Amino acid sequence: MITTRTEPAILTSEVEMLRKLSGLDSNQLVWHRLEQSSLPPLNLDEWAGVILCGSPFDSLSPIEKKSDVQLRVEAELQGLMDQLVAKDFPFLGICYGVGTLLGHQGGKISEKYGESISAPVIELTQEGREDPITRGIPNTFRAYVGHKEACEQLPESATLLARGEACPIQLFKVKQNMYGTQFHPELDWPALKLRIIGYAASGYYQPDDQQRIIDQCIDVDVAPGHKIISNFVDMYAR
Repeated sequence: MITTRTEPAILTSEVEMLRKLSGLDSNQLVWHRLEQSSLPPLNLDEWAGVILCGSPFDSLSPIEKKSDVQLRVEAELQGLMDQLVAKDFPFLGICYGVGTLLGHQGGKISEKYGESISAPVIELTQEGREDPITRGIPNTFRAYVGHKEACEQLPESATLLARGEACPIQLFKVKQNMYGTQFHPELDWPALKLRIIGYAASGYYQPDDQQRIIDQCIDVDVAPGHKIISNFVDMYAR
């Protein structure tokens, strides 16, 4: 599990939710804070899969506005993608991980399909209904989103698995074992509330919209999407 956040409460919540939903303990779900230190050399034979979590980093920011930490993180993740894609290694990229995987594969990332914090309806495609990553998930479900950037065009190597009305590419896979999800399968309401408050000044929504967003999201059942995490573990844990 690779994270790049620095906000303590949000980061702790993210890690706790992934451990809870994956059913893995700290020895099984190994955590690396990439914003703090470089990735060590990875022998993929020793690992079952990689989860890349969301991030406050914006991939489309001009280079001169990116911190040295962000530039290092992006360079290291591209190197990691080289290694993972070559072996079609199990990978789950959440939100920020979408841009990382698609950027590597030549997909187009833009702000065209950005979404404010909300809980839209997600619909599985026919390919999505048949993919093991969505086992036990209904054909339509709701999930939390909140992103400035999104995939505008999939690369030829990707298969669309789920779509949304405002953001047409919500879940996809590259090759057979590498997945990207624009929505957040790791969030429940308490975890989302932390982000609504913690990122109030980060441009994800207008300040006057905070209470409206809370009212629209607080009672939404997003449990079906949580199965993305447990299904990924069931598919690849060893």
